[in-house]
Formats: sequence, C-alpha cells, structure tokens
Amino acid sequence: MKNIVRILTAVVLGFAAIACSSPEKMAEMAENVIVTCEPAVLEVVGGEINATVTVTYPEDYFHPQAILEVTPVIVYEGGEAKMEPFFFQGEKVQDNYQVVPSAGSTVSKKVNFAYAPGMEKCYLELRGVVMHKDKKVDLPSKKAADGANCTALLICKKGKVDLKADNYQEIIKETAEGQILYQINSSNVRNSELKSQSIKDFQAALEEIKANERKNIVSTDVVAYASPDGKEDKNEALSQNRSKTAQKAFNKVTKNNPVEGEVNVKSIGEDWEGFQELVSASDMEDKNLIIRVLSMYSDPAVREKEIRNMSAVYTSLAKDVLPELRRARFIANVEFTNYSNDELLQMIEENIDVLDETALLRAATLVKEDNKKVSLYKKAVEKFNSANGQYNLAVTYINMDKLADAKKALENCEKDADWNNAMGVIALRENNLEEAAKFFAASGNATAKENAAVIYVLNGEYQAAAQNLAGVKSANAALVQILLGNYAPAAELTCECPYAAYVRAIAAARQGDAEGVKKNLETAKKCEQLAARAEKDIEFVQYR
Repeated sequence: MKNIVRILTAVVLGFAAIACSSPEKMAEMAENVIVTCEPAVLEVVGGEINATVTVTYPEDYFHPQAILEVTPVIVYEGGEAKMEPFFFQGEKVQDNYQVVPSAGSTVSKKVNFAYAPGMEKCYLELRGVVMHKDKKVDLPSKKAADGANCTALLICKKGKVDLKADNYQEIIKETAEGQILYQINSSNVRNSELKSQSIKDFQAALEEIKANERKNIVSTDVVAYASPDGKEDKNEALSQNRSKTAQKAFNKVTKNNPVEGEVNVKSIGEDWEGFQELVSASDMEDKNLIIRVLSMYSDPAVREKEIRNMSAVYTSLAKDVLPELRRARFIANVEFTNYSNDELLQMIEENIDVLDETALLRAATLVKEDNKKVSLYKKAVEKFNSANGQYNLAVTYINMDKLADAKKALENCEKDADWNNAMGVIALRENNLEEAAKFFAASGNATAKENAAVIYVLNGEYQAAAQNLAGVKSANAALVQILLGNYAPAAELTCECPYAAYVRAIAAARQGDAEGVKKNLETAKKCEQLAARAEKDIEFVQYR
C-alpha cells in the first residue's frame, strides 16, 4: 500500500566482526542479524498469509559447529500459529541443512499460514534455538512483519438471489368485439345483422365496461374485409365500401351507449389472416395442405388459383369459411386499471380470496415481514400451483437464512438458471465454495456470474473476479477494484449503507484522504461488526 509505512522489524546496531565461540555468543550477538519481510505488512490472500522472510547473518556470527532452528510464528489475539521450523548449520556440521558460513550469508525462506480469525491484528516473528553438542540456547525473537491486511475477507459472502417475475400488470389491455357479415360482393348491411348475437354480446360488453369504474375504452377500431376469392382489385374496392357502411352500422349499434375515445375506420382488403385462422381451426381433411400453400405463395392471385385447383376442398371452403370473411369487425380497445399497491395491501388483509396469482405474487413483494411473504407465496402455490410462487418461497427462505427450508422448497422447482443460482447461494452461505462454484457455472446468468466473483476473491483471483463484475456497480465490485489498486469505483458508490461506507473508507485511506476516512467510518461504525473491525483494521493504522 502506497501510504502505509513499511515496517522493518530488525534494527542493525552494528556489523561487529566478533567471532562466536559458543551458542551463548550467538544469542548475545543476535542483534546484529538483520531480518526483513516481503511484504512488510502481511496480507490475507485466498485464505492464506504468504510472505518471504530474508535473514542476513553477518561475518563471524554463525558458529561453524552449530545448528540453528528457526520457527516462524504469527502471534495474534487469541493465540499463535507456528510453521514447521527451518534449520541452518555451520560449515563444519555434517548434516543436510542449509549452510551458513562464518563469512556470513543472506538466506530467504517462504512462510505460509492459514488465516484464522484474530489475525487481522498480529505480527510475524522468528524464534531461534542454537544447538551445539548437548547445549540448546534460545535466541531473542525477531519481529519480521506486522499485519495482516484482511481487506479481501471483507467481500460480502451472502450472495444474491432474484425473485421470479410476478407478471402483475398495473394496466391490463382487453378488447370487446362484435361483427357483422355481408353477402357475397355486397356492401349493404342487412338489418338482421344489427340484431345478431354477436352484436348483442358487443352491446352487453359495452354496458359492462361503462358500469366498471376500473375499465375504460381508449379507442375503437371498425375494420372491414373481403373474402379472398375473386379478383384482388375488386375485393379492395369492396372492402373500402364495406368500411363506409360498417361505420354507419357501428353508429347505430352504439347510439344508445356511445363509446369514448377515437373511432378508427380501416379497410383491410382480402382477409388472408382470418382465412388461415378459420382453416386451422376447422376439421378439414386437407387443411394442412391449404396452410402449406399459404406459406409457399405470397401473391394472392397465385394462392387463390392453387386453392381452387383443390376442387373438393374449395367447395367446403366456399360453404363454411369464405362467408365468415365477408365482414366488418367492431373492436373496442379497453384498459383495465388493476389494484394499486395500497389496495393490494388492504386486500390481503380483508379480501385475499379475490386476488389472482399475479396479484398474490405482487403483494408478497410489498409486505415487509418475512413470515407474511412466506404465507402469501404458500397461498399462491396452494391455490394456483404457482411455479413462480414456489421459487420465490425458496428465495424468501434464503433471505431469512433458513437454508434447510429453502432446499426443501427448491425440490419442487424447475432446475433452470435461477434454480442453480439459488443452490449456489445456499452452498456459498454454507461455506462450500467448490459446490457453489459448480452451481454458479451451471446457471450462467448475470446474477450467478456476480456471485461467482465472491469465490474468485476468496481464492485470491482478483482479476477473474473483476471480469465477472464488469459493469456492476456495487460495494463488492468496488472492493475488488481496490484490491487491484483502482480506487475510483469506490468513490462512485452512492449507497449510504455501512458496508459501502467502509469500502469508501478503505479507498480513502489508501489515497491518504484523512477526511474521507473519518467521514465514511462515521457511517460504517453504525454497524457494530464493522465498528469492531475498524479498530483493528491495518488499513486505518495511521488514522487512529
């Protein structure tokens, strides 16, 4: 770190060339031994503390017949951790240890410790024992480094799970429709058509809409067609004429109940779309052949020719299908205003049984109490066999840290990308990183990718974590950039939660911004856990 003073753990008081004639003399002259460590401030990476300790023995220090046992030890609150010792020997010892000649030497050794809670406030020391014949003499301990920097362990390990969409529509679009039929090659509207069941149903629908304060007609379409038989240009003209008479007919139909909104009159011409729908819905033996013709040819004349060549089929079409396409449709475009959030909250308390599946799922997102969320999702599952409700129940259990309940709920869910991500989060919270990584990889969705970044950080793979978090603006993403020496993303965090503030404080500390450290720690310390961490965190050692 740029602004943390490197700590050298041994002070050279002199390089006096004093011959050591005994282990006792080696102990007395131990102050002449130089010990350094890289890094000078220890760091936890991938759950481990790794460093290189370098020891310089001056001339005439090391007894030629002595063996030196050096044990690296991390001393921390709550205990200490020891490595297996290193051994060195004088140049006249007949053994297999590294030789340190009387002329002096510099030796380097790698040290490795598994991180244990409490090591955020610790130091590394070397403990030596000189052995010569039957004598053993303890050397003064040599402090090698302070630490350890545990910033990587700050990564939030809870993981993210997303709810399935509730598909609740605040505005539901509906239509009310009626139609009149024309005789072949005619645009005259018969009185009988104005009294048909289709028109009666249309008028009744308009009455119901008018009586429902939640429904509103925003526009109406009057659409005229011609059946796709005969010459195309004549059918176009016929459709145009029918649109004019259809508008007059619509005015008569709605005379006693005028519709609101704009009335759009349209002429479509030959109704090939309606033709295909009717044929598909029929029980004609050769309907698939007819539909294939429609797909093969776009030219209306060619279509009609090919269909007419199927003489038996065409007779059936002329009788049962074509007359239904000589028509005009009255289509009222309706908007239904669904329950508001406040209404939904009221309904779940007073009249929950009237709510459909999507309304229950939306209501569950509005309530604050987790147990109430569970109740609503269970009701959606029981009443509507809601797949989204079942999955969201599992998500709620995860957020409540009821992992066993979450697993049970997930047993009845589709094993899709969301399912794999949820299982990964459960494994992550259970500290089963290997299993979590497999689930996140199987999911592959954006949230799982973000969750997998946590595992990369815990494994010390900061670049891989950064790649997974590209484009993500979160405290975790900012923390990863800090670990890579990029402090700008931390400044961009707008969240005022204690965790985000702590991340900003670290970035400020590394940039020498004392005011930024103070300001952000004030917010961070609202969380007792972060307040306790800050008191020991080596990131802030020069600001205490």
